Amino acid sequence: MRLDIAARILAAVMGGYALAAAIVIGLPAVLPLPRAEAVAVAMMLSFAFCCGAILWAFAVRSAWRAWAGILLPTMLFAALALAS
Repeated sequence: MRLDIAARILAAVMGGYALAAAIVIGLPAVLPLPRAEAVAVAMMLSFAFCCGAILWAFAVRSAWRAWAGILLPTMLFAALALAS
């Protein structure tokens, strides 16, 4: 029980931060806006996604699903960053 909660907290904090960072780096590459505006939009969206990751970490049935649900989009945005 305690390990499950600790894993969810780590998923929320570390995974949410990683997701937000990946969004800020990867999303401006695909947005059809000038570079400065794309970065600003990605920064604003990253806060919403970070909050969503925190909610997700405690809403799913297991800590494994919490990690998977946060790391998959993180890898997607990281791939977008590497592709640009």
